[in-house]
Amino acid sequence: MSTAKRPTTKASTATKTASVTAKATATKKVAAAAKVTPKATPPKKSPPKKTTVVSSDAVQLLDYYREMLFIRRFEERAARAYTQALIGGYCHLNLGEEAAVVGLMSALRPTDYLFTNYREHGYAIARNIDPNAIMAELYGRVDGVSKGWGGSMHMFDMEHRLLGGYGIVGGQLPLATGAALAIDYRGGDDVVMCTMGEGTSNIGAFHESLNIAQLWKLPVVFVVINNFLGMGTKVELSSAEPEIYRRAAAYRMPSARVDGADPIEVAAAARIAVESARAGQPYLLEVTCHRLRGHSVVDPAKYRSASEVEELKLHDPVHNLAERLLNLGLTDADTLAALDEAMLARLDEIAAFAEASAHPDVNTLFDYTYATPVPNDSRRLPGQSLFDENGVAR
Repeated sequence: MSTAKRPTTKASTATKTASVTAKATATKKVAAAAKVTPKATPPKKSPPKKTTVVSSDAVQLLDYYREMLFIRRFEERAARAYTQALIGGYCHLNLGEEAAVVGLMSALRPTDYLFTNYREHGYAIARNIDPNAIMAELYGRVDGVSKGWGGSMHMFDMEHRLLGGYGIVGGQLPLATGAALAIDYRGGDDVVMCTMGEGTSNIGAFHESLNIAQLWKLPVVFVVINNFLGMGTKVELSSAEPEIYRRAAAYRMPSARVDGADPIEVAAAARIAVESARAGQPYLLEVTCHRLRGHSVVDPAKYRSASEVEELKLHDPVHNLAERLLNLGLTDADTLAALDEAMLARLDEIAAFAEASAHPDVNTLFDYTYATPVPNDSRRLPGQSLFDENGVAR
């Protein structure tokens, strides 16, 4: 595999000068990112810090809040539907990670690719996939993103370049690295973003993927969403290096750690990481945030003490951003209340759409096993004999 830079189209002297200047700027950003001073783990019993907001950020904050609030209400509605037995299987929610989700997705182009894990509902929303289709997939209905066969953990939408949520821990990393290799091989300028939880950084595929991405200079950003709990175990009890971004040093890969409670900070860090990858230098970004509930909807989170549960309220990114908007005079309480009411009404419509959608026909179970026809592809359903009544293999 050659690591030589891809050829570019010839241009005028002025265009070349502008290109050189742009590349120099990008190089400086990458170099600066590689030297980011580590941020200490957020102290207990203190609210997330507030960033000074300039005028352009003020407008962006309002947009971020709307998106974060919608994700919050969507996830709460999903949790309710699960208790009503309208959603089956596993279901993992983005509650507490909304700022991280919207900040990360804001840095991607529509043509960039996203691989994520089983906690992907918010990412699907932020990638502009129809919320009706997302909820229908949670319900296991034919109008869902994956035709009802994927459920909560396995959404896939090629149009919006969401190439899957993955139920196997770390299963997305080699695939994301392979997608980045395909982009590089074809001479494209798209980027792959691959998100994961902090527990994934302890498996072999994490190290193998970072190693080969750096060797071949692939256009991929690895993002660790560190909510300080690998399911129910505190990260410092399972990782000798609990500041995950430092692990990139073993592969001479630039990295940074950012406060995931602030969408402006996340977006800025994500842009640096994406620009780095697009310029041919892969990147590891660690985003710290707090999961507000259990690992999944059936996890009561008994491993948290009463004081820790109370402390979590200080780290609610949606509530904190609403307070920030009010303090900055960018909105008022009545406007926020009206927005919330409108979103709850929209969620009623989305839930009604999902419930009205039909269940998939069992005969379509294998329709999407392979992208193209495969000789001798078995269509045998569980419990069926190996051969049909005519002696033909199923």
